[in-house]
This record gives sequence, C-alpha cells and structure tokens, in this order.
Amino acid sequence: MNREPFYLTAADAVRLGPDHMPKEAVPAASLIYSSPATLSYNSPGANGFGVKRAALVMPESVMLLVSPGCCGRNSTILSRESGYAERMFYLNMDETDLVMSRHLRKIPQAVAEIVEVPEKRPKVVFVCLTCVDALLGTDLVPVCREAEKQAGVRVIPCYMYALTREGTKPPMALIRDTLYGELTRRPVDPHAVNLMGYFAPLEDHSELYPMFRAAGLTQIREISRCCTYEEFLEMGGANFNLVLNPEADFAAQNLLERTGMPYIDLSRSYSIGRIAKQYELLGAAIGVTFDDRKYREEAEERLAAFRRDHPVLTFALGQMLNANPFELAASLLLCGYGVSEIFAAYTRADFPYLREIAQYSPDTRIYFGTSPSMLSYQSGAGADAAVGRDAPWYEPDAVPVGFCSDIQPFGYRGLISFLDEMEAAL
Repeated sequence: MNREPFYLTAADAVRLGPDHMPKEAVPAASLIYSSPATLSYNSPGANGFGVKRAALVMPESVMLLVSPGCCGRNSTILSRESGYAERMFYLNMDETDLVMSRHLRKIPQAVAEIVEVPEKRPKVVFVCLTCVDALLGTDLVPVCREAEKQAGVRVIPCYMYALTREGTKPPMALIRDTLYGELTRRPVDPHAVNLMGYFAPLEDHSELYPMFRAAGLTQIREISRCCTYEEFLEMGGANFNLVLNPEADFAAQNLLERTGMPYIDLSRSYSIGRIAKQYELLGAAIGVTFDDRKYREEAEERLAAFRRDHPVLTFALGQMLNANPFELAASLLLCGYGVSEIFAAYTRADFPYLREIAQYSPDTRIYFGTSPSMLSYQSGAGADAAVGRDAPWYEPDAVPVGFCSDIQPFGYRGLISFLDEMEAAL
C-alpha cells in the first residue's frame, strides 16, 4: 500500500492523454475501495437513482426483485428511504435455487400474485435480477413472457448487474434503454419534444420550458412527469428527443434505429458562455432561434453579485453532485476561483474540460475514489468549499455543499441554483 494516495495533476492527465489512462482510473483493473464517500454511488443498487428506483419512475409499475437475502435487505432499506417501498416485492433465492435455477420457475406465479396486491392494479411489472443471475447466464426474457401470459400485464426484465459497470452497457445506461424501449412510434406531433436523461424532472423554473414554448415546442414531456402509463407511451409521438445526460445516448440511439425518432445531445454546463453556445447550436439544428437574453442576463447578474461577495474561493469537487465535476471545475476556474481537488474518475469525453483545467490550474489534483490507495488519503488541501455528497468526507474542514438533489438544475437557472446553494452554505 502506498503511503500517499494515487492522484494525477490535471497537467499529467492531459499529458498522458485519453489512450493512456492509469489503471487507478478504471475500477475493473483492480480491487475497489469502498470508503464512506463511495458507498453511495459505486453500485447500481445504491442511493439516489439506482436501477430499482430508476425503473419505478415508470408510472403504474411495480417491481419483483429476485435475489439472495443480502441484496433484498439492502433494497428494503433503500426503498423505505426513497419512498417506493409499497411498490417493491421480493422473491428470495436460496442455495438450491442457485444450483438448480429453481427460482426461475417461481417467477410467473409470483408476478401473478403481486399484481393483485396494490389497490390499483399495475400496468407494468419489472422483474429485476442481480449479479448471481449474471454469473449463471440467466435468460430472463422467456420467463417474463410466460409471466405476462399468467398475470395479464406487461412484464419487463431488468438487471441490477454491478459486474457490468465497466462494460459497453453499464447498468444505468441499460435501465434507461429498458424504460424507453417500451415506446413505439406514434403519429408525429411537430410541437412535441421529449427530455431524456434524468429520472427526476428539471427544476420548474428552468428556462428550457418557456424558451421551447416560445419556439413552438408546446408539448414538453419527461418520464418523471408522466402520471399514467398511457401518458408515458405518448412520448412515442415526439418530434425529437433532447438528451440531457450522456447515459441516455444508448437509449436514444436505439429509439432512432428502431422507430426513426431523432435525437440531439445537449450537455449540462455551468459556464455562461458554453450555455449560450449550446442554445445557439440547438436552435440552428432544429431551425428556430431561442431568445435567451433575459435568462443570460439573470445568470450574469447573479454571478457578478456572488463574485463581489466571495471574490476568493477554493473548491474541492466530488462525484456525487448535479454536475460533471470536470466541467464544473473548468467553469469555476474561468470565473477566477481555485479548484484544489477533484474526487472522480475521468473518461475520454472529459478531456476538453481537462485541457481547460490544465491551462488555468495545472496542479489541480485528480483522485480516483475507488482506488485502494485512497485508504491513505488525509485532508488538508485548504479548500473553502467541498461540493457534492462525497467531497465533504474527504475535506471535513471545508464548508459542505451537497448540490445533489433529485430535481435537476440545468442551463442559466441551473447556474443560479448552484450559486444560491453555495451562498446559503457559505
């Protein structure tokens, strides 16, 4: 064990480039260290929107989790904390089930039973398997087809396979594809757009809504705002999908190939210049002009006021926050602030931000939270604010700023929300 935890400076990361990432940046390359700061996010069954809670964003749905007792106990605790316990059901597996695959024969009967439990009969049942079935190579699709026949409702397979986290279809990308895979193409409404990517809605006051309506996109749908299964299926009539989180790209691409529904990516940013450029490019792509002057001026005024009140700040950024930590770091550096540390593994897509960070703050340290060397981490970087649910654990003397709510900030008003939360904490 090294006496000092492994890290790279921003300059070192850029020098190594995307084709020579250190093994510490790839959890599959070594043992995974689960500190209190990483326990919340290094499993698809974790806090926030893991696979189970994400699937139950589908309106009028329930879930049957087929798992050993350990996964069931963990899911029971999380479901109570997150408010979906009444929609979760459990089919426990014992050692004989594992050896004989006996649990698969029990699923159709279990589904037929659980649909009769809620006061209102569900329209959809998710059957969720865990890592043990990944190792067994279980084919859940024919089992779900048989369950549909017996229960008379839609039965959808889903997978809480932590083992696939480093693969081409990690669990949180796959569950998005599972949800949107239910959509079929309906008559196209030229005034309709779907916002894809998050399992909770954007903030009600986000400028996306009035800007889209002013441009003629009056039907703005998000799965998290759908109240019925039929309302969700109406998303199949959208003119296009706007993908706000890259983890939904796989689902959007499959929708394009399967139904011909086009999509456009729009990244979340906390740089006023980047936000303005993206709205300009989005308007050019769909043939409209977005009038964002009012919202840009609001953000500029709020940022100017914040900088007057807090002219000098240094940040430590975690991984559990409503931002890409590397984009947020670059945006803060552009505003003249310091970023001492980033506790997150970067990917190839983060290199444009890494180059900006290296330009303005080459000595910013990048730590990889799941690296076993983090056992040796000691605080003391001198950060004024630790942003994210995990960062305060590493820097307990800094002002903690969670910025990790379910409701999602975005655009100019997302920046204002960040500054407001910073102001309240400071």
